[in-house]
Amino acid sequence: MSATPRMTLYQAWLREHRSLSFDTYEALWNWSTTDLHGFWSSIWDYFDVQSPTLYRTVLESAVMPGAVWFPGAQVNYAAQALRHAAAAHAAGHPAIVFQNERMAAPVETSWPELCRQVGAFAARLQACGVVPGDRVCAYLPNTPHTIVAFLAVASVGAVWSVCSPDMGPVAVLDRFRQIEPKVLVAVDGQVWGGVAHDRRPVLREVLAGLPSVQQVVFLADVDPVASTREWAAPGRQAHAFADWVAGDPGPWAPAWVPFDHPLWIVYSSGTTGLPKPIVHGHGGIMLELLKGTLHNDIAPAVQTGERFHWFSSTGWIMWNAQVSALLGGATICLFDGNPGGPVASTGQPADWGVLWRFAGAAGVTWFGAGAAFYASCLKAGVQPMQQADLGRLRAIGATGSPLSDECYQWIWDHCPKVDGQDIWLNPISGGTDFAGAFVAGNRTLPVTRGEMQCRCLGAAVQAFSEDGQPLMNEVGELVCTQPMPSMPLYFWNDPGNRRYIDSYFDMYPGIWRHGDWIRIVPHPESGSSGAIIYGRSDATINRHGIRMGTAELYRAVEVQPEVLDSLVVDLEYLGRESWMPLFVVLREGLALDEPLLQRLRQAIRQGLSARHVPNDIYQVAAIPRTLSGKKMELPVKKLMMGAAPEKVLNRDAMANAEAIDWFIEFARRRAP
Repeated sequence: MSATPRMTLYQAWLREHRSLSFDTYEALWNWSTTDLHGFWSSIWDYFDVQSPTLYRTVLESAVMPGAVWFPGAQVNYAAQALRHAAAAHAAGHPAIVFQNERMAAPVETSWPELCRQVGAFAARLQACGVVPGDRVCAYLPNTPHTIVAFLAVASVGAVWSVCSPDMGPVAVLDRFRQIEPKVLVAVDGQVWGGVAHDRRPVLREVLAGLPSVQQVVFLADVDPVASTREWAAPGRQAHAFADWVAGDPGPWAPAWVPFDHPLWIVYSSGTTGLPKPIVHGHGGIMLELLKGTLHNDIAPAVQTGERFHWFSSTGWIMWNAQVSALLGGATICLFDGNPGGPVASTGQPADWGVLWRFAGAAGVTWFGAGAAFYASCLKAGVQPMQQADLGRLRAIGATGSPLSDECYQWIWDHCPKVDGQDIWLNPISGGTDFAGAFVAGNRTLPVTRGEMQCRCLGAAVQAFSEDGQPLMNEVGELVCTQPMPSMPLYFWNDPGNRRYIDSYFDMYPGIWRHGDWIRIVPHPESGSSGAIIYGRSDATINRHGIRMGTAELYRAVEVQPEVLDSLVVDLEYLGRESWMPLFVVLREGLALDEPLLQRLRQAIRQGLSARHVPNDIYQVAAIPRTLSGKKMELPVKKLMMGAAPEKVLNRDAMANAEAIDWFIEFARRRAP
């Protein structure tokens, strides 16, 4: 662990360079959310963000939406990432460490090699007529190829957008067709859980639906002799990925673009309707993610040998967050494959030690994953320190859904101690919408089981009542009352910002409503406030006038040793008593008998209240989830209330589309 937390170093810098001193983190946070000019300019200066031109002001108008940040400045995400190449390479640190299911050990990509490949790819883009503002889309896995393609696209000022190769043609077209890409970079397939999946049939459908594509860059990965010529067509050229990263690009540098020049387009989960194409800018993303290194305590590799890993597919915003560690000069560690090892189709049991062994082999210092991964490890009885030498590991991160109290304890019990203390556990919560975190960690503060440590600097997060009053130590709507640089520039093809405004500002005009339930928990003894996320506010349980998030109930249910997963919905009918069913996935070989039913009801009654005991409990094979791992509470609720499946869900935007069939049939049987 680095001797001095990055947050402490930043505060020392504020004292020296800004004559600002804060006795508590809460005081620092208050300053950061009230003096937006002072705070965000300090992030710019502390991280030495480069611009060939001066910015006129930090923030022209503190409005949402429509805030204009750092007008006059010119930046480039790729320039910020690659500026660390010489120093990190001289100190012997690679840029990327990578492994997939087919590899016996991780391989490294040096900083000079990364720069060379990015430059070569960028030159090919420009030779094909790609200019700033053109969209370049990718259908690629979590490999170094994707990092190279992204940085090259950013370097020439084109706009990046990526889908994971586990996504079907409908989901991909729902996203890419909206933004009309000029170039598509695509892989032939992916090995997942020991099974090779040929994705060329999907690619054929995608290209048939994207007449705007003029260039296809084809990565033959699963089938090394796969033909590139197949993807050429009248008006469309095809190229081998290997050719696009070959050769010496010579002297080159990323192009300077305006602070608010579009960097990438990311998407909402898309469980119903067309996904929202969210446009973020170079400068805002850089500042938000550099600021995030303070909360995550991620140092440049030249200082600490930092090796950062956050397991993700390219379809989840945490892929973007993982790549962002390059902005601060850390080494990033990528794993492509099933974190549960072989799947049922191979006839072998799940192996939840895969990522821990990768972490040991890659020398990972900072390990992140979705909360569901840790729950699976806990249920499977995994002993991480028996899987590999994790002696370099110093921090654990979690997100995607609330981390249960039991998972906090499991991590502390089964991961290495650091300097004789429990490993630093840093759950975070934010969103694709602004590519950042609202509540996260701070290594200078104590960790409380079940909570996130603090509200993030620059994020004016509050819990609001329905009538817009701030709440303390009470559950309310998560809102952000001040703009942040990484909030969306706009949604693609959204005249008048109608979808944008409806998505975040419909309930509290001028104030961002995120759609989560949150409780801000004061800790006066440490001079901070923690936070608890209770799940999505649009999937609220409201029993007899008492409202709560579904995550509370999941914590009570999923701690039971028999239960692997669960989902609850509360159906409210006009003029009728509500009906709340609970669906549970049990360990293999177990059945939902009467004694188990009674234990589950008792656990909910004791952990929550009698009014939150479900009306009925059903055993199911699997809980339907989005591609990013979120439980599909709202679509299931709408199905139960009689909505047609095609109106409320998109199978190609699901991680396990087969799981929804049981719920569709169940809803059909229940329909009047």
